[in-house]
Amino acid sequence: MSTDEVRRFRFAPILTATVLTVLLLWLVGTVADVLMLLFLGVLLALYLNALADTLHRRLHVPQHLSFISALLASLGALVLLFSILVPPVVAQTQELLKVLPQYLNIWEAYFETVAMRIPGLSEVIRPGQHSIVVALYEQAAGVVQGVLPKVFAGLHAAIDVFSVGVMAIYLALHPATYMDLVVSLFPPGHRAATRDTLHELGDTLRAFIVGQLLTMTVLGILTAIGLYILGAPYALTFGVFTGLVAIVPFFGTLLSTTLPALFVLTTPNGGVRALMVLGLGVVIHLIEGNVVAPMVMSRKVDLPPVLSILGVLIIGELLGPVGLLIAVPTICVVMVLVKRILLHGVYKTGDIVDGALAPVVISTAPPTAPPPPAS
Repeated sequence: MSTDEVRRFRFAPILTATVLTVLLLWLVGTVADVLMLLFLGVLLALYLNALADTLHRRLHVPQHLSFISALLASLGALVLLFSILVPPVVAQTQELLKVLPQYLNIWEAYFETVAMRIPGLSEVIRPGQHSIVVALYEQAAGVVQGVLPKVFAGLHAAIDVFSVGVMAIYLALHPATYMDLVVSLFPPGHRAATRDTLHELGDTLRAFIVGQLLTMTVLGILTAIGLYILGAPYALTFGVFTGLVAIVPFFGTLLSTTLPALFVLTTPNGGVRALMVLGLGVVIHLIEGNVVAPMVMSRKVDLPPVLSILGVLIIGELLGPVGLLIAVPTICVVMVLVKRILLHGVYKTGDIVDGALAPVVISTAPPTAPPPPAS
């Protein structure tokens, strides 16, 4: 074989791999929304499987009935939760919307007073312009004018939710079928490692789902009780809101802590009460981060805060608001793949213990001097 033929032989697979990689990235970017729905279906299927396994092991529900029991129990709990929480939350939300213009006027006057004391802001925010009220009015007018697109968007969202539910049921009923399909896409020599990686991904995401649900529940209950004791308005609404936004690290905490404080700022002794509400939020989230999360979260889900915040920012920018729902589990998947493929497969710096990659310990101690040569 001549030199030109050898070069051509080596160049062909590199060119083919490059073209296939570019096409794959283009395809993933094009169908990113569909892949996000599939990932949500996988998360829901893992939750149903985890609940079914719990019912089978602890309550001795027969294996063939455990999944149906898990599905019916989840739907029943969801209906019960809605029937208990929705009426008072709707009533408090309606009251909140009625008094919201008064709060906006008070906040507007407060911001104008502050702006008059700062020379740079006095030229931007001028008294009597009601910039906050005008901005909200324009936003509401834009929503009203786009009613028909909103209706179609709602129908599209309903179809997406239905699709996620159907995919989750099929994935939960026959997980081995879809796992074998994924494993078969890899070369035979890598299929055992691929199967182990998929098992670890399932364990990690299952631990995240269970821990996240418990954490959201605890946060919502503690916030509602604390705000009620402090006499803050709309305690139940803000408690439910705190539990829901806890799925977004840092930003959900910041919003759920500061928003209730704004609604006590205009009451008698509002400054002191607002500080108490802020202090309550800080204490509750400290308890959640240092007591609740370590108890309910497995060691498999131990994400550094900076990576969590960075992942939320990146995924939110790529996929929009809905992407925030899958930001943290996506980071969990990336962390497992990095440990399995990069650290263990490429760098050979980790050990597989009981099917899971052991943590990589990086020593910061100075290197020891070599022993003296024997005389």
